[in-house]
Amino acid sequence: MKTEQPVLITSITAAANIPKNLFVGFNGNLPSAGAVCFGVANADSSTGEQMPVTVIGIAIVTVAATIAVGDPVETDATGKAVPKTTGALAGYALDPGVAGDSIRIILK
Repeated sequence: MKTEQPVLITSITAAANIPKNLFVGFNGNLPSAGAVCFGVANADSSTGEQMPVTVIGIAIVTVAATIAVGDPVETDATGKAVPKTTGALAGYALDPGVAGDSIRIILK
């Protein structure tokens, strides 16, 4: 079983229904592809709720593409991790994964 090690969890008002383990933007919504991320949703949250977000530490994140250990990652438009290309660095993969997997990412 993969474990997360959150160092700092804070909250933000969910601007939409946000599932756990997805990247979240500073506006409380899913980020646009390659955007700077606030952190990772730490619980399923409904619109208007205070959503717990891991902002520092190791988080479990759902991936949308093949990722290798050590790969730098960014977010896609659905809040899932993808290999970093031209977007903002969200963190580094600590596990390998393919689309649909959940892996550990050290947040940056």
